[in-house]
Amino acid sequence: MAMDFNKNKDGLIPAIIQDAETKNVLMLGYMDEAALEKTRETKKVTFFSRSKQRLWTKGEESGNFLDLVDIKNDCDGDTLLISVNPQGPTCHKGSDTCWNEENNPNFGFLSQLEKVIGQRREEGDGKASYVASLFEKGINKIAQKVGEEAVEVVIEAKDDNTELFLNESADLLFHYLVLLQAKGFGLVDIVDTLKARH
Repeated sequence: MAMDFNKNKDGLIPAIIQDAETKNVLMLGYMDEAALEKTRETKKVTFFSRSKQRLWTKGEESGNFLDLVDIKNDCDGDTLLISVNPQGPTCHKGSDTCWNEENNPNFGFLSQLEKVIGQRREEGDGKASYVASLFEKGINKIAQKVGEEAVEVVIEAKDDNTELFLNESADLLFHYLVLLQAKGFGLVDIVDTLKARH
């Protein structure tokens, strides 16, 4: 669908800027036709600055460019979703996003679970927390649990009980997340390793 720059009397449309890798929203800017064309030509995101009343390429002063990956139109043709690889902080105040958030990879619920595991480890109450008790018993016990759960997944994979297979798979993943933290790593490190192999 073609963009409709005439929907607004100023000829500007919102452009949502999203990190192509983390999928986090970095900022919101406005574009006119010339800004969109320049973005496509230079592969550097360019906006129409309402305060400066001119085209403005993000990073032209700071060097923190937004390298273009992809542009998508919304269903009404009046908003853009622009995927980028940011070269440094996006916000002019120095933060990763204009909402003062870090632009870290997010694996949804698994990232939440990693945080909970970390909190349980820090609290260190092995009587109140299964996770804390694993950390108290040490790396050998944690590694043993991962091995046990892996064997159970293999056994259930050979049967036809979907519920048991999924439950054992969840147990394996959970204990693997514990093991990663015990070794000082997280999911992001595994993803980085897989990307390096890709």
